[in-house]
Amino acid sequence: MDHMANTSAHVVGIDLGGTNMQIGVVDPDHQIVGRARCKTLADEGVEPVIDRLCQGVESACADAGIKLDDLSGVGIGAPSPIDSTCKIIINAVNLHWQDVPLADLVSKKLNGVPTTLDNDVNVAIWGEYMLGAGKGYRNVLGMWIGTGIGGGLVIEGQLHHGTYGTAGEIGQGVIIPNGGPASEKLEDHASRSSMERRAIHLLRANEPSSIRDAVSGDFDQINIRHIAAAVEKGDPLAVRVAQHSARMVAIAAANSATLLSLDCVVLGGGGVESLGDWYLRQVRRVFDKTVFPDTLRQCAIASTQLRDNAGLLGAALLARERLCAP
Repeated sequence: MDHMANTSAHVVGIDLGGTNMQIGVVDPDHQIVGRARCKTLADEGVEPVIDRLCQGVESACADAGIKLDDLSGVGIGAPSPIDSTCKIIINAVNLHWQDVPLADLVSKKLNGVPTTLDNDVNVAIWGEYMLGAGKGYRNVLGMWIGTGIGGGLVIEGQLHHGTYGTAGEIGQGVIIPNGGPASEKLEDHASRSSMERRAIHLLRANEPSSIRDAVSGDFDQINIRHIAAAVEKGDPLAVRVAQHSARMVAIAAANSATLLSLDCVVLGGGGVESLGDWYLRQVRRVFDKTVFPDTLRQCAIASTQLRDNAGLLGAALLARERLCAP
């Protein structure tokens, strides 16, 4: 079957994470009509992960009541810079993959269904730009606050890749020069995992906090949900940790807005989703103090609307756009 012919057909979007992969069949009205979710288990190596991913595509198709041959394309968001052909994973740190031609490997296993690839936050921000919190804006920065911090840019309505295809790596930007190893970059200070590490460090230094009782003194259990619950109670340690993250994110966002004259910043990922509106208010306050000129205080700062589905939907939309052109 000519997979390219049917532009109104279903596409698959895949959000490939270090821990889980989410797979969805998306219809022409951008509705998710079939799903599969599986563990990534990256330690097993490239082949088993790709096998699992392709089995997941078949399960999602079955869930949607369609055949593999009915698909007109597959889009994958992966936690890595992607080469300029949108085919090869350059360096996926949390998958331990380098130079993996993922798009072609997946396409081959799926009977030749055309497959495209992009960075996980690029696809998430494309989803938000088309269907979610970034809709109606022209120049949008996405910042996803998770294990690390990923970024993606839509400039004048186009996903912006830059000369080498790697644009958006905002978490890797140095925010505190001379901070020492592992404490110079934005993600060293503001990621969800850095908030958890900071909270544990302060508790081990005997700082008072309600988190201590919440985990019965077992600090290794601490995660972002404990920090968020403590922030809600006004716990000084939790507020200090979360405010530090928000301040660093706000400065990086304001610097980007100053440079690129953005009209929207969308924040997503586990850190933001757990801390909610409180976190957004902290970011807004510091952003407004930092950004130049004052006109840019009009720049919207929003939280992901598509949440867990942002990557999946964005990847599917990119597949439709790139692979199903009439």
